[in-house]
Amino acid sequence: MIASAAAARFRWSGAALFRLLLLWLAGIDLRLTILAVPPVLPLIHRDLALDEKSVAALTGLPVLLFGILAIPGSLLIARIGARRALILGLLTVAGASALRGVGPSAPMLFAMTFLMGAGVAVMQPALPSLVRQWFADAAALATAVYANGLLIGEALAASLTLSLLLPLAGGSWERSFVLWAAPVWVTAVLMIAATADAAPASGRSRARWWPDWRDPEVWRLGLIQGGSSLVYFACNAFLPDFLHANARPALVNAGLTALNAGQLPASVVLLLFARRLAGRRGPFLAAALVSLLGVGALLLPDDAAIVAGAAVIGFCSAFLLTLVLALPPLLAAPEEVHRLSAGMMSVGYTLAFLVPFLGGALWDATGVPATAFVPAALGALVVLGAAMALHPPSRGS
Repeated sequence: MIASAAAARFRWSGAALFRLLLLWLAGIDLRLTILAVPPVLPLIHRDLALDEKSVAALTGLPVLLFGILAIPGSLLIARIGARRALILGLLTVAGASALRGVGPSAPMLFAMTFLMGAGVAVMQPALPSLVRQWFADAAALATAVYANGLLIGEALAASLTLSLLLPLAGGSWERSFVLWAAPVWVTAVLMIAATADAAPASGRSRARWWPDWRDPEVWRLGLIQGGSSLVYFACNAFLPDFLHANARPALVNAGLTALNAGQLPASVVLLLFARRLAGRRGPFLAAALVSLLGVGALLLPDDAAIVAGAAVIGFCSAFLLTLVLALPPLLAAPEEVHRLSAGMMSVGYTLAFLVPFLGGALWDATGVPATAFVPAALGALVVLGAAMALHPPSRGS
């Protein structure tokens, strides 16, 4: 199913391939239920009479929770282990997703969205820990597998909600959330039935959970992750309005499609060359520089250049995200992966949530639409600066 240089040096058994499948499914579940919301927002807006601030909060709340709750997720992993924490996160996401439409009621929708975001916030640091436990000799490849699932989950939710799930749900956005929860339940059941907890290391002291904020790696990785997310989120948020403001509304669909479809080739490249690329400074620097060129292309007076720029941004964002997700299992000891991952995600997702507001503020203050992409350019520059200070791991994977 997957070819890579790492596979040549790692003997894959049926059990190992099944575990890769579980990681891939869990990666899909990280975004599947969250990205099922934007396609049905007009229906939710109509039925619950939400104002625009409430709509923005509904879509932004999960990203904020990824940052705020990453550290409590680390505590949970330290107490019950990565496998059990992942299962608990899956069950929470599935249950909360299915309950979002009860009523329908705005308080229930927001409460269950909060709970669902909390479940994903637990899953995110649990996955790198499982990668380290299950695939210590192929951590980069295993990370690329679940990151590929994450990107496919985004694409499935965006493309199938209106065309497939909503018709199956009889046009009910409430029931469509229940249907999207079903694959998450399946992953949870498979994890419970087909995997076991790792044996505790003999003589190991109680696992630590609070990130070491004095460790420069926490900040380097957090800034790389946050910077790469900034490039994507800022462009995704402002590209439609930017194109409308520049009398190019017909380009909105092509631009957003290119931005999101451009992510998938990046995950394929990393599946094929994970071992060769992981942990090296050069790929980070190259992707950050190319993403800056992509942002610049959005400002050109040429339709083809704008669409190409959006595709480049999608590719580079996914490429950077996958590479940085692979670093905690490579840099940290097995019992420390969740701490480093949680610190990285706390810094990265908080940055990705807060800084895009700067783009809107600049546009409002100056009246110049292009200023909305300043956060995206800043994100690429942040990645460049943090990557230049990155210390490649001493051990391969």
